[in-house]
Amino acid sequence: MTTVLLDSLIGVGVLIVLTTAVLWFYGAPKRWAPALAVLRGMLQLAVVSVILAGVITSGYWVAVALLVMFGVASFTAIRRIGWSRDHAFMILTAMATGIAVTLTVVFVTGTIEFSARYVLAIGGIVIGNSMTIATLAGRRFVELVRDRWDQVEAWMSLGATPRQSTHDLARDAVYAALIPSTDQTKTTGLVTLPGAFVGAIFGGVSPLEAGRFQIVVLASIMAAGAITAVIVATWMSPVRVKPEPVK
Repeated sequence: MTTVLLDSLIGVGVLIVLTTAVLWFYGAPKRWAPALAVLRGMLQLAVVSVILAGVITSGYWVAVALLVMFGVASFTAIRRIGWSRDHAFMILTAMATGIAVTLTVVFVTGTIEFSARYVLAIGGIVIGNSMTIATLAGRRFVELVRDRWDQVEAWMSLGATPRQSTHDLARDAVYAALIPSTDQTKTTGLVTLPGAFVGAIFGGVSPLEAGRFQIVVLASIMAAGAITAVIVATWMSPVRVKPEPVK
């Protein structure tokens, strides 16, 4: 075990150096960001792995873990879109709705066994992807409105409401936010083997059962993401003044 861990650390270290060197050579800004992200992720996973080993069978502690995940994911999405109380309430509402509806369907229909470990596994994946989709929807909407502000003003000058003047842009933002998840789903098995699928096989599950689990995960991501993105775009669409750029 010690040898495997050491080999893994060496491999990760080489990949971090390679990533930073490529970005440094090209002169990309914030070239240390990927390396710091990997180091932070490694530390967090180490802590979480130790914690989950003791709580994965406890419904109470799994619920606590999911709440922590949801809180961190929501805060991250809010920060990416731009902090305000309205944005905070919007993100919390959008993500909570998408996640709750999706997980309810998955477990009430019996698609996946309702147990602590499955709730944690699917819940964590859906929360993470909902965070990404909420961020993409919000940022893309702001970018589209800024780029086409003359068009928005023209619609309002003709009597359209603020929501009507940006409705098409909100739709485009939802579509753009779902592109990564859609492409991942379309290419699963041909271009990529998702982590949940590979992990299930390594855990001793048959490839058929692992495939069934993975398609449920992918469908859950799409459903939660669609709900989240639509709520975010709808919430942001009544624009009366040109928004500030998202940093």
